Amino acid sequence: MSKTKETLPDFPTWQSRDGGPLSCVEKIKVLNENFAELHQLMQDALEDALLMGCDEEQFRGVMHDVVNELCNPYDAPKKDS
Repeated sequence: MSKTKETLPDFPTWQSRDGGPLSCVEKIKVLNENFAELHQLMQDALEDALLMGCDEEQFRGVMHDVVNELCNPYDAPKKDS
């Protein structure tokens, strides 16, 4: 349970690969649920880190690194020329 007041994050307008907005209600629902869950988990982790004396800037940097290290398993393999 979060130590701070639970609030829903501002959900983005999810975009398709061509840049247009997604229109499937079920897809948007799943994306928003995942986003809200991640947001709360990251908030809880930040609060825990701060309570244990971790440097906030370093913690945020590590969280950015985690996002940057995510890989797209659906990316087409690059062909050698």
